[in-house]
Amino acid sequence: MIGLTLDRAVASGAGTVDEVLDAFFADRVQRATAHGDDYTRLWEAARDATAGGKRIRPELALAAYSAFADAGSVAGSLDGSVDAGSVDAVRLAAAFELLHTAFLMHDDVIDHDLVRRGVPNVAGRFALDAIGRGLSTARAHEYGEASAILAGDLLISSAHRLVAELDAPRGIRNRLLEIIDECVFLAAAGEHADVHQAGAAPGEREILTMIENKTASYSFSAPLQAGAVLAGAPADAVECLGEIGRELGVAFQLRDDVLGVYGTAAVTGKSVFGDLREGKETLLIAYARQHDAWSAVAGDFGRADLDDAAAGRLRATIESSGALARVEQLIAARCAGAIDAIAAAGLPARLRDGLSASARDCVERVR
Repeated sequence: MIGLTLDRAVASGAGTVDEVLDAFFADRVQRATAHGDDYTRLWEAARDATAGGKRIRPELALAAYSAFADAGSVAGSLDGSVDAGSVDAVRLAAAFELLHTAFLMHDDVIDHDLVRRGVPNVAGRFALDAIGRGLSTARAHEYGEASAILAGDLLISSAHRLVAELDAPRGIRNRLLEIIDECVFLAAAGEHADVHQAGAAPGEREILTMIENKTASYSFSAPLQAGAVLAGAPADAVECLGEIGRELGVAFQLRDDVLGVYGTAAVTGKSVFGDLREGKETLLIAYARQHDAWSAVAGDFGRADLDDAAAGRLRATIESSGALARVEQLIAARCAGAIDAIAAAGLPARLRDGLSASARDCVERVR
């Protein structure tokens, strides 16, 4: 897992991302009490939605910050106290976790999902609450989805505020806000393209562009670049981290797509029918469509009542068409490209080694 290869505390006393998030939500929940129980529950649901994640984005931001800060001898003072930059780094990392949680909330609404990580998500919690109050199922779902949209909006705004309140010099804060703004901009473009592609039989280029915008930008490139900017890294290194992040992000998402069809539910925590039932337009499907055998199983793809036998036929056809092998080759190529870019970027040794290990994990991970 990427988080395991880059896990490192920034500095003693700087606190952790979870501590920053706990304090943030405690303040928001307390403020919400002045506006009624429902609004308080909305913030409590948003708080709970941040629990249980892999924290990949915060770890990338912290890894980039600590590597360049240590290289510049600015991470800690001689008396052992923690400098403002280290505290800022943890708050910056927390901002990326808020963004991630917000995007998941909105993504669940778009997909009409009511469960996340095995429990009701924000939309699901408020839909169940509405059903308990006697609303119809349709009205309850509308209420749940509206609640999730609002919660996601609040967290996106909060992420911007966390960054705007950093102690860093104005020029660095402005650059960080530009990075946050751009990754939100690109993620929305990618999500919009993803919805547009449903049932549209997109090609390889369209799918890869969607992945770069929707996943790679905010999950990999932006955290790496933001951490480096906060630490005062050279502009050319920041630019290289953007490219490295794109390569890693695409490889990571392609592996997710493979696991979504060929993984084991007990390991991944996701249904192995989900993507096939949803009719998710991944590169596996785009490649499989190019083979004559696809026509025999095309009617099963996207069926809400997809059963074991039909799912097995789809998986077998994807594999026999050569689509699985082609995606595996592309994952390997993207990871190799990332490793080459990492080696050429002149990064601090710890960050170079951690990112290289992460690239290899993209090829080998099973969850």
